[in-house]
Amino acid sequence: MPLRIVRDDISKMRVDAIVNAANKSLQAGGGVCGAIFSAAGAEKLRKACDSLAPIETGEAVITKGYALPAKYIIHAAGPVYHDGRQNEEESLRSCYKKALGLAKKHKCKSIAFPLISSGIYGYPKDEALRVATGAISEWLMAEDIEDMVVSLVVFDRTAYSVSKELFGKVKAYIDENYVDEHSPRIGMERTQSLLSTELQDAVTSAFHSAESEINREMPAAMQAPSFPAQKEPKTASLLSAYKRTQKIDDVLNRLDEPFSVSLFRLIDAKGKTDVEIYKRANLDRKLFSKIRTGKGYMPSKKTVAALAVALELTLPETRQLMERAGFALSRSVVFDVIIEYFITSRKYDVFEINNVLFEYDQPILGG
Repeated sequence: MPLRIVRDDISKMRVDAIVNAANKSLQAGGGVCGAIFSAAGAEKLRKACDSLAPIETGEAVITKGYALPAKYIIHAAGPVYHDGRQNEEESLRSCYKKALGLAKKHKCKSIAFPLISSGIYGYPKDEALRVATGAISEWLMAEDIEDMVVSLVVFDRTAYSVSKELFGKVKAYIDENYVDEHSPRIGMERTQSLLSTELQDAVTSAFHSAESEINREMPAAMQAPSFPAQKEPKTASLLSAYKRTQKIDDVLNRLDEPFSVSLFRLIDAKGKTDVEIYKRANLDRKLFSKIRTGKGYMPSKKTVAALAVALELTLPETRQLMERAGFALSRSVVFDVIIEYFITSRKYDVFEINNVLFEYDQPILGG
């Protein structure tokens, strides 16, 4: 971990392995394939590839990197896109997973992919991106590996595209909720937000105090509701909802606790494991270990946001977790508004979120 999205020339990436978007005959072609052959040393690479060719669509093979900074080149044969109904997605997903399997077999700690099949093979860029992040993230979640850094490399913005539907929804949300620092709305928005938070905290505090007082004063036998549930559905529903969230609220209301203590209490309250959380947050295991030790280490804002996503917190819970680390979500920061959109929409796929953040030139989640 983690999966990164970077703008670079893949032939110049200093990683253990780069992936070549190859043809089935493993010959030098155009685009990414031609650039890799040229940078590696065309004649040596051609001889190595000739001994392995041909391969089937969706398959991958490995050669030395020769003159490249990378130690290995993994050649994956992507599908030619027709209409999306000729097993193109299955073949494309296979490319990524077979390449990752070879990287693991050769003990690679870092690997860089292009967006396979998104050039002259005609795979729609938004769909190619969705398949790439989906296949890579599934593999990383399923495999018992430590500290493999996977990079998805795009040469420029024309090589990258988020789903029009998703981009449209996020853009609409930003247009509606983003407040420019110089806008007269900003003062009003901040005041309203502050008042809303204070009011919510006051009501929550009063409710908790009243509930605790009642439970202290009542005999234990009287604490269960004596009325039939169907006669008071609203009251029973509210009490049930309160009890379901009481454990998480108790964690978040411990204002004097360090961030790391609150985080691991939350993980327990959510019934999650450490491994599940750091993988879902797209975090490096070593970074997560630093947070666990709690020895004066404070995570960055994007790391806290990634953990909130991994824990599937609500927006109020996310704000409280942010406060533990000394941060806040602001309507005047595009990054914050995008995070708010996904959390309020209950969309907790960190890789989907990162696709949108990258599109907006924002820091991506994880680390």
